[in-house]
Amino acid sequence: MSDDTVRCWLVDRISRDENLVTLVYATPDGQRQLTKQLSFQLLSRKPTTAAVDVDPEKLEPTPDPDERERYATQAQSMAEKHDPDDEV
Repeated sequence: MSDDTVRCWLVDRISRDENLVTLVYATPDGQRQLTKQLSFQLLSRKPTTAAVDVDPEKLEPTPDPDERERYATQAQSMAEKHDPDDEV
């Protein structure tokens, strides 16, 4: 992580479509998030890590207060159990 990035932890993985997976990474306080949609094919070639370092300009506010709390709890749990580069 550098001064120009924010560490975000994997807090949600959603598969609503047979070809796409949505990954949500959030800041430790759950206030901001990065959402990525990836194909199953890409996920099989590129591992999902416990955390990513993100340019702050790419983060969006987490709109739902309940989600913010859940994301903060999940981010803390991931940080306690995993190194940022761990495949999850």
